[in-house]
This record gives sequence, C-alpha cells and structure tokens, in this order.
Amino acid sequence: MRKIIIAGNWKLNKTIAEAVELVSEIKSQADGVTNVDIVVCPVFTALSEVNKIVAGSNVGLGAQDLYWEDSGAFTGEVSVPLLKDAGCQYVIIGHSERRQYFGETNETVNSKVKAALAGGLIPIVCVGENLEQREADKAFDVVKDHVENSLKGFSADEMKKIIVAYEPVWAIGTGKTASPAQAQEIHNFIRSLLKEMHNDEVAESMRIQYGGSVKPENAKELMGQKDIDGALVGGAALKAESFLGIIKNC
Repeated sequence: MRKIIIAGNWKLNKTIAEAVELVSEIKSQADGVTNVDIVVCPVFTALSEVNKIVAGSNVGLGAQDLYWEDSGAFTGEVSVPLLKDAGCQYVIIGHSERRQYFGETNETVNSKVKAALAGGLIPIVCVGENLEQREADKAFDVVKDHVENSLKGFSADEMKKIIVAYEPVWAIGTGKTASPAQAQEIHNFIRSLLKEMHNDEVAESMRIQYGGSVKPENAKELMGQKDIDGALVGGAALKAESFLGIIKNC
C-alpha cells in the first residue's frame, strides 16, 4: 500500500515571518495525522526557521531545487549538504517552471537526482506536458521523454526512494485541472514506464503525485484514483485552511 504524500510548493512566496506563521498553523492543525505524509517546501531563506517549527513533527521539510555539486565556485546555487544542514528531508527537482524559465533539462534533472540520493534527500521529480504539447497529442511522448531520461541509470533500490510528480503545465496556476480520468491515464502510463525501466515491484512501490490546481474541492476524487498517490500543491499550499483541507479530504 502506497502512502499518500501531500507536498506544498510555496514557490517564490512568504517572508521568514510569514513562513513561520503558516507552518505553525499547519503543524498545529495537522497534529495526529499519520496516514498522510505532509511536506512543506518554502523558499531557501526560510528553511532553517521553518525547520525549527517542524523538527520532530509529522510535517516534513523540502527545498524547491538544488545543485549537484556539494561546494565550489557556483555563485547563487544551493547544495545537498547545505539543504541537509537547514533540516531538509525532501527536494523538488525539475519543476516545469525550472524547465521553462531557467533552462532545466532532463540531463540536469538526472544529475540533481543523483546528488539528492547520494546525500540522503528524497527527490520529488517533476514531469509533464504544456498546453501546446497536449493539444498536439504529444503528452505521452513528452512524459515518456521526461521519465526515461530524468530517471536514467538508477538502481531498483534508488528508484524506490524517488517520488514522481506529474504536473500538466497547462493546469498549473491556471485554475484548470486535469480531470481525474485524464490524470489517472497519465499516472498509469508513468507506472507502466517504470515497470518497463525496472520491474513490477519498483513500479508498484513508487509514489506518483499529481500537481496542477489541486484544491480541497477536487482532492478527494483525484486521490481516489488507483495510480495517484498524492499531490504537489502550489497556490492552495499558501493558506493553511486550503492546504489542510486537501490533506483532510485525502
């Protein structure tokens, strides 16, 4: 049985004080929840302070990106040891916004996943097509390319530590959501790819999240799909009420 994981990607939002306020409310109201893994991913500057709040609780801490080298002349980058030092357990890698605005490729995603695993972080690896690609009937081709090349070269044991997040780019921050059937279709396709790359055990054990305008109102139906194992939440993660509503409706 795969455990549901709900992760909040706060993107470029929240000062340290605002982050502390938000996570304090989430922690308080989510106390006692054991059947869902809960993760918050604030901006880099707030990680340490948020960790002071969530350390030892049922709320995990994640970062929004990393660099694959541990240290060196890489101005502006943040490494695995630094994220671990700040208290992180998880890291988002290859988000569509990183691919779209900052030149992220399958190759850089692969390098970052290797670094995360080597350093003991759990990678949340994002894949998904944009609107133009979906309308051109290329959604499956794009997802196949992302999955196979971003997750190339990992052992079965390493794969079991990776979380995949399917994010249809056309549904991120737009208010549009893939229907439960549309989302399930791609999630099932991803699981079949994982099976081809490895075996049934790996494919059935890996968790695949859905991301794209997830709200309390649609969370229950989405999470009820056979191959959807959680959500990577954007806008709804910025308010405790809506983020907690998603968790409760799962």
